[in-house]
Amino acid sequence: MWFRYRTDRSSIAIAAARTVKYLQRLRQPVFIDPGKLEVRLRDEFGGTMGQSRVVVRQAVDLADAGRYEDDVGVPLTNEVVLDELADAPDGPPTDRWNWWIGSLEIAYGGYGQFGIRRYRNEE
Repeated sequence: MWFRYRTDRSSIAIAAARTVKYLQRLRQPVFIDPGKLEVRLRDEFGGTMGQSRVVVRQAVDLADAGRYEDDVGVPLTNEVVLDELADAPDGPPTDRWNWWIGSLEIAYGGYGQFGIRRYRNEE
């Protein structure tokens, strides 16, 4: 069965723009260094190994999603994460992360999935 698709210039332009944006995202280097971020989280904010590991996993997921860069206009890096968590009220990295994610949820919406609900409490 043959199908005929009606295309116009605007739908072709939209498809091309989406393809270019997708390809650009694929070529972007990783801006989160998980090992360095985990160590710096514990050095700067204390907490347990389990707390810093879950924050790193969520930060990598957030960076991979590209949502932060789309909303804020800058890539998510170790420095951005550490600066934002430094602005949060005192507490371990997980509490600070959830505070920051909550502020992003209020400002832009769609960040709730990056919050931390449970983690393994390893020393």
